[in-house]
Amino acid sequence: MNITKEDLDKVALSEEEYGLIIQGLGREPTEVELGILGSLWSEHCGYKHSKPLLKLLPSKSKRVMVEPGEENAGVVDIGDGLVVVMKMESHNHPSAVEPFQGAATGIGGIVRDIFTMGARPIALMNSLCFGPLSQVHNRYLCNGVVDGIAAYGNCLGIPNVGGEISFSECYSTNPLVNVLCLGIAHEGELVSSSAGGEGNLLMLAGADTGRDGIYGASGLASRTFGGDQELRPTVQVGNPFLEKLLIEACLELARTDWIVGMQDLGAAGLTSSAIESAAKGGCGLDLDVLKVPRREENMTPYEVMLSESQERMLLIVKKGYQDRVKALFDHWEVPSVVIGQVTGDGMAVIREGEEITAEVPVSLLSSPPLYRPRARKPSWLGEVQSFDARSVPDLKPRQCNPTLLQLLSSPNIASKEAVYRQYDHQVMNNSVVLPGSDAAVLRVKGTRKGLALTTDSNGKYCYLDPFVGGVIVVAEAARNLVCSGAEPMAITDCLNFGDPEKKEVYYQLRECVKGIARACRELQLPVISGNVSLYNEARDGAIYPTPVIGMVGLLDDVSTCCTTSFKDEGDLVFLLGEVLSRDEGRDGLGGSEYLEMSHGLVRGRPSIDLALERRVQRCLLEAIRAGLVKSAHDCSHGGLAVTIAESCIAGNIGFRGGISCRLEEQPEGETKATSADVRLDSVLFGERQSRIVISLTRSALVKLSRITRKWRVPLAFLGEVGGQYLVVEGYLDLPLARAKKSWKGGLPRALSGNA
Repeated sequence: MNITKEDLDKVALSEEEYGLIIQGLGREPTEVELGILGSLWSEHCGYKHSKPLLKLLPSKSKRVMVEPGEENAGVVDIGDGLVVVMKMESHNHPSAVEPFQGAATGIGGIVRDIFTMGARPIALMNSLCFGPLSQVHNRYLCNGVVDGIAAYGNCLGIPNVGGEISFSECYSTNPLVNVLCLGIAHEGELVSSSAGGEGNLLMLAGADTGRDGIYGASGLASRTFGGDQELRPTVQVGNPFLEKLLIEACLELARTDWIVGMQDLGAAGLTSSAIESAAKGGCGLDLDVLKVPRREENMTPYEVMLSESQERMLLIVKKGYQDRVKALFDHWEVPSVVIGQVTGDGMAVIREGEEITAEVPVSLLSSPPLYRPRARKPSWLGEVQSFDARSVPDLKPRQCNPTLLQLLSSPNIASKEAVYRQYDHQVMNNSVVLPGSDAAVLRVKGTRKGLALTTDSNGKYCYLDPFVGGVIVVAEAARNLVCSGAEPMAITDCLNFGDPEKKEVYYQLRECVKGIARACRELQLPVISGNVSLYNEARDGAIYPTPVIGMVGLLDDVSTCCTTSFKDEGDLVFLLGEVLSRDEGRDGLGGSEYLEMSHGLVRGRPSIDLALERRVQRCLLEAIRAGLVKSAHDCSHGGLAVTIAESCIAGNIGFRGGISCRLEEQPEGETKATSADVRLDSVLFGERQSRIVISLTRSALVKLSRITRKWRVPLAFLGEVGGQYLVVEGYLDLPLARAKKSWKGGLPRALSGNA
């Protein structure tokens, strides 16, 4: 065939890559072969720019049961013969084009990654980033995405137990929609995705195949938006009711011995599922597209192989068992049909009846070229990092009340109830700690155990310092789990970046991955699965480098879980962790919500002491397990004053204390206030890391002090719980009702356009 540059652009292949294809085949490819190779060699499927970097991430622990990339999702052992299966995926570009269906089918896809392994999906989470809600289009995207997540997840009957949502100008043309699913299975019932056994059959179960989603992997998700390519019909349409039936049928099938593998049809549809299964099994396949049920007429082999129609599953069925498998799916009213067979010659043969339309070695299809571009530190990075706090005026005491109220109403900090109340977060009756806390907590039925789950990101930190930002996002996710009383076990990630072919973007990607790896090694956390979403940019430029960390933790006894809310009158409130510092760069103002809100600046350089972070987390976990801590809340976005306010609001009880501008270590292991020596805005609203606000009874203080001394962790007295006011003597004096109104009303006002 006569290939033009336009043909190559359509499948996101370069001229050099086309040359490699000709070299590998010994001839020019057919149209179908070119489409298949374009999809499998795309960034979305082939990880061309990221696979070498992902090898830096630690992936082993005594609990990890599957190597990352071996299966659809990661697996960790939680004891009692049970395993947790977890994965995070992105649906950024489809959601930018059609927010409802883009987000809905993102949920459908991540759920299939879990139940295709024989695990029952028990929880969903998400991490969402949009442009400022002052813009009409951003409100349209935000509302559409939330509606799509709610519609699909609620219909499936899987609880959406939490997540995060943030807003910044860089996401206006390219929102981020990252979704996580957690499942649970008996260890002996896990299903592989690999095809094997010459003569075994390929069966397709689920929805009929249409033209939706063609070019989704190679076009929409593997290059930047440009021209009119956004207008292509590349967004899939979901049917959650069919997926619910597919879940039950596949889970029942997983308990039989009739199959050797199962693989969902996601990006690149039948192409990726069939070829990836064959590659993992070291075999070939022979597939007839005429046997694939279709919902549209006159579909070509190219369209059938690359369609990304939803709710479809590829089954590798043992020869002779196809009638039993079909009867099982008929029982669940899910269509199923044999479309091909496994071969032993290592070739992928695609035919249309008697006519062969593609014949390519599986090894060539599954071996895209890998790139290690030259990285270049952005020339502007030094300038934005060189922020001097003295260049902006410090807060005056009379400004503290209005500043706190303004921060509490900021969409980045305000209550996300307007979003998560649309999700069913209690279906299945596993939810112990509901959305709004530092982490969700789920009971593991049939045991005393609990699972804690969180998603975390901070694009601003990674923009200002990609390495340190990568470290912090892991540390904060782990801190959130520890605040719930859980031992962090494993990570799934979603790496959202711009065009990796640009040296500055590749630098951000490389440094963020290095930072994540560094934190994982220090905190002894394996990365068990994940996703990379690149080319997140348009004419206005790239998004912030935004790695999202999903993390799961284990509680031996779910009844011991901890929450963020202050509990009882007279309880003491302490700051556990890093105390104030006059050292340059450690004032916590760099990248803070306060600095951007009050001074319009995204500048500075975040910092973290990982050794201290690890000690703080181990110290708190020991204290919670000893029953000494009544509440714990990670001190992060908005700083100390916001953290205290959120604990007051969650418990519907006030606080009275005194925070000076210096906290000085005392012989007893506690600290007390002395002279004003550090900026007031840094004290109240700086976002220093490795800090947790805790409350406890007076009788628990002696034992807690022993634990903090053992772990060499600072402990600073802040005040007492009680009343209906939030008071920091000399600086803050607010009725709790007023703070609560600002915090609860901020996001609804923004979503309505009245902020």
